[in-house]
Amino acid sequence: MHYHRHLLRWSICLLVGYTSALAAGPGERPGYLPRTGAHVDSLPHITISKGGDAGHYQAFSDACRLRNGDILVAFYAGDGHVTYPSETYPKAGRICMVRSRDEGRTWSKPVTIYDDALDNRDSHIAQMSDGTVVCTFFSLRFEEKIEQASGQSLVHYGSPPRRYVGAGMHMIRSFDNGNTWEKEATVVATTKADYYCSAQVREMPDKSWLLPIYHQARSKDQAWGGVVISRDKGKTWAEEIPIGKESGRYLPAETDVILLKDGSLYAALRGSIPHQVNMHYATSKDLGKTWSAVSDIGFQGHAPSFTRLKSGAILMSYRAFTDNNDSKKGYTGLRISYDDARTWQGPYLVDKTWGAYPATVELKDGSVLIIYYEEGKDSGIRALRFTVPPKSTQPISLDRPESLKTLSLK
Repeated sequence: MHYHRHLLRWSICLLVGYTSALAAGPGERPGYLPRTGAHVDSLPHITISKGGDAGHYQAFSDACRLRNGDILVAFYAGDGHVTYPSETYPKAGRICMVRSRDEGRTWSKPVTIYDDALDNRDSHIAQMSDGTVVCTFFSLRFEEKIEQASGQSLVHYGSPPRRYVGAGMHMIRSFDNGNTWEKEATVVATTKADYYCSAQVREMPDKSWLLPIYHQARSKDQAWGGVVISRDKGKTWAEEIPIGKESGRYLPAETDVILLKDGSLYAALRGSIPHQVNMHYATSKDLGKTWSAVSDIGFQGHAPSFTRLKSGAILMSYRAFTDNNDSKKGYTGLRISYDDARTWQGPYLVDKTWGAYPATVELKDGSVLIIYYEEGKDSGIRALRFTVPPKSTQPISLDRPESLKTLSLK
């Protein structure tokens, strides 16, 4: 999820990065030294969806707890990082969902909740206070094939050489806890093209809905974060409000936000390793109408996702890096803030797989369930249960993330 896979130039960059990663072997990254030396296979994760009806490649997952206690996970399903229309996937990629009724121990078979003629991707799911379950995503539209020189591959995972462009952000709703969904998606309209989303809708104290978004125009080398706000439960959305647009930094933001204890909002924005820009943050004192200037958060990260725990601490799960300037050193990571986002304790190793795009749900016993994806051929969706790291003043080295204390899901 960040990142977003919208233009040919970006596909080429991803292909180069993936080829380099393969040279290190499955699940390994050159120079990667987790603090405890734990290998991915020693972590007690479970695979909650892989192959089968949901397709050959599953990614960009998100999770939410329903008021009835169920946990829903929505994710992208197709045959690769971008799923091109084919005989097997005539409608390209789609949005699927699985459900757990027992705190993440067992999961339903995947079901398709949305699939149109576009490549629907990067779904995020949340339940509002009135019980409505909202799933947001963005889509890609394919154009003509690209002529290429013999022996040259221009796209990720060897898919057919096709141009694709952003086809907008969309939303579907369920009024029965995710059992059925709207057949037609609502378009989250913006005044300009190249806006995307990679986070849940967040309900504000005034009952407005806020969707974190981001703008990414590769052709112009421009990227920043933003939000859009709805005051009629998603029927219409106000004009986008940018975050970091005037900073001059390239922030392909995959924005997420969280409400702080003082009533302000805190937004995290993905960084860009090629541009040597770390993850950034900004704050709003008026529920997203205006934003502060962006500031460097101090480390690199993609696809940040926030969860407020019952204790008051904030979890940030994200695609982390053991080197802020090396895209080959990614892993699924976590940080925690005990001072309401002023500082971030960590980094912690969730899994050496670098797909990430994680989301967390606090379980009834106080432990945490984290959902994330693998990346690569036959990518699946994983779940891991862990105990919350205690507050500590002991620094953790960026290049040696500390392993979490994990718990069984069986």
